[in-house]
Amino acid sequence: MITRINKLAIELPMPKEPDPNGAAAVQELLGGRFGEMSTLNNYMFQSFSFRGKKKLKPFYDLVASITAEEFGHVELVTNTINLMIQGTTFQGDPNIAPMQNAKDLRNSQHYIVTAQTALVADSMGKPWNGDNVFNSGNLILDLLHNFFLECGARTHKMRVYEMTNNPVAREMIGYLLVRGGVHITAYAKALEIATGVDMTKMLPIPNLDNNVFDTTRKYEAMGIHRKLYTWNFEGEYKDISKIWKGVSPIDGQPLEVIEGTPEGGPIPELDELPEEFAPGISREDFEEILKRLQRSAGL
Repeated sequence: MITRINKLAIELPMPKEPDPNGAAAVQELLGGRFGEMSTLNNYMFQSFSFRGKKKLKPFYDLVASITAEEFGHVELVTNTINLMIQGTTFQGDPNIAPMQNAKDLRNSQHYIVTAQTALVADSMGKPWNGDNVFNSGNLILDLLHNFFLECGARTHKMRVYEMTNNPVAREMIGYLLVRGGVHITAYAKALEIATGVDMTKMLPIPNLDNNVFDTTRKYEAMGIHRKLYTWNFEGEYKDISKIWKGVSPIDGQPLEVIEGTPEGGPIPELDELPEEFAPGISREDFEEILKRLQRSAGL
């Protein structure tokens, strides 16, 4: 089970203006083949179906703890897309076409289907599906796949970073480049223990240091690229320390297992959109709901 914490992994900056076409590109990092929906579901189903959990506990702990982090990454990218779309349309009588600004944008489904929020789809609107999940049951094959998946995710993040200078997108991508680097290194170290092959000698893939990206530097300065979290406060999943040890192949500094979660940041409050009938609760409706809640609570 996963404990839900009402925070994002980091605090996102509030946008000064909408960037709907940029949001369409960022969709690839959510619902593309190498997006966060894929990393989450690959590791989630691998951890659920992991054979020999007791015998191979450090490897199970690794996949399970990264699964929990990926849940938060899905949430982070989703909120980034939501913020980038915000402000595209305006309020008004339906007859003046208050959503006219959306008709020529790249992804109409953001406005027709999800009321200006993220889609479970890639940058071209293709829905994410379970064919993107690889769960062979063979530990080394799954670890090798996960290493490749994280390298592909890193590549796509770097390309989307170069497609938009939107501050919300770049803040999110900068953080995920650092955290994705942790996961690549973790799977490389797991493969080294399982096979004796030093996969870290290939890193980084692509061979461009994170420090070239403006929004990654502060996270690396905080040492986030050397930390792997258990996502648990009760002493579980600590055997990741048997894999996540030694020094970072990036800067040679000691690696650290953190029991618990990152500090996190606030979840953005999305404004009401009357032109989208969202959330579709008028002031009168709200007052009636409040009365029912008070009666239900015996007040």
